[in-house]
Amino acid sequence: MTRDPATLLAEAVAGSRAALARLITYVESGGANQREVVASAYRAAPPYVVGLTGPPGAGKSTLTDQLIATALAHGALGAVRLEEVGVLCVDPSSPFTGGAILGDRVRMQDHATDERVYIRSLATRGHLGGLSLAVPDAVRVLGAVGFPVVFVETVGVGQMEVDIASAADTTIVVTNPGWGDAMQANKAGLLEVADIFVINKADRAGLAETRRDLEQMLDLGAVREPRPPIVATVASTGEGTEELWDAIVDHHDLLLGDGVLAHRQRQARADLDRVLAVAVRARVGALAGRPAYDEQVALLVAGATDPYRAAEALLSEP
Repeated sequence: MTRDPATLLAEAVAGSRAALARLITYVESGGANQREVVASAYRAAPPYVVGLTGPPGAGKSTLTDQLIATALAHGALGAVRLEEVGVLCVDPSSPFTGGAILGDRVRMQDHATDERVYIRSLATRGHLGGLSLAVPDAVRVLGAVGFPVVFVETVGVGQMEVDIASAADTTIVVTNPGWGDAMQANKAGLLEVADIFVINKADRAGLAETRRDLEQMLDLGAVREPRPPIVATVASTGEGTEELWDAIVDHHDLLLGDGVLAHRQRQARADLDRVLAVAVRARVGALAGRPAYDEQVALLVAGATDPYRAAEALLSEP
C-alpha cells in the first residue's frame, strides 16, 4: 500500500478502510505525514460529533453500541443522511508502561463486520482531560473521508474529563443509579459539560434518587437554556435508546439552528490551544536538557532561588 498521505486520503474517500486506518495511524504517530494528513482533513467540513463520557463502568461502550444501531436504523440526523458512522474509543494509557488495552471494541461485536461502521481505538497517552491530541485530528480525518457522524467514547477518569465538551457537538454524560450522593452531583467539572444526562443501568435500585440529585444540581447551577434532559436507559437491552436518540436529534437541530458559528469558533480555539500546549511542553522538555536547567535545580536545592524565579530565568534565555 502507498504511504503517500494524499493518495491514501483519495483511497479512503473511495472506501478503502485500510487506507483510512493508515491515515489515523499517521495522525497518532506525528511527524511530517501527520501534518500533511491534518492539513488536508481540515479543508473538509467537520462531521457531527456525539461524545459520551462518564465514570468507569457506567456502560458507555454498550450504550455506544446501541446508539450505532439506532442511528443507522433511523438513517438520518436532521437533514444529514446516515449511511455510515465512525466510532472512536479512547482508552487510558498506563502511567507506568504507557500501554493501553484498547478493548472497548469488544463490547461492539454486533458491528465488527458491519461495513457501514468504522471503529477505531485510541489511547490517551497520558493526557489528563480524557482525550489525546490525536482524537480531534482523527475526527476530522473521518469527516474528510465522508463520515457524517462520529461517536467518541472517552475514558472515564472522573470529574476532570471535560475535554470532550470542546471536541463534541453533543456531549452525553453517562451515570448509574447509586453513583453518589447529592453532594457528588453538585461538584463542578464533568457534570457541567453535559448537553444530555443518561442514567444507564436504570433497572437497578436508586434511579429516582439519582434523577433527583441531577435535577437538584441543575436547579442550583447557572441557568442553562435549554435545560439538559435526563434520559434513563438500560444499554444491555436497548431500553431508552430511542429516547436518547431523540434527545440527540433535538440538540442537533437546536445547535444548527442557533449559534453554530460561535460553537465552531469555540472548537477551533480548543484545537489551537491543544496544539499550543504540546508546543510549550516540547519547549519545556528542550529546556530541561540544558546545563542552565541543572544550575537552577542546584540553586533550588541550596535555597538560593524559588521555582518562579528559576522558571523566569530559563524562559528568558535565547
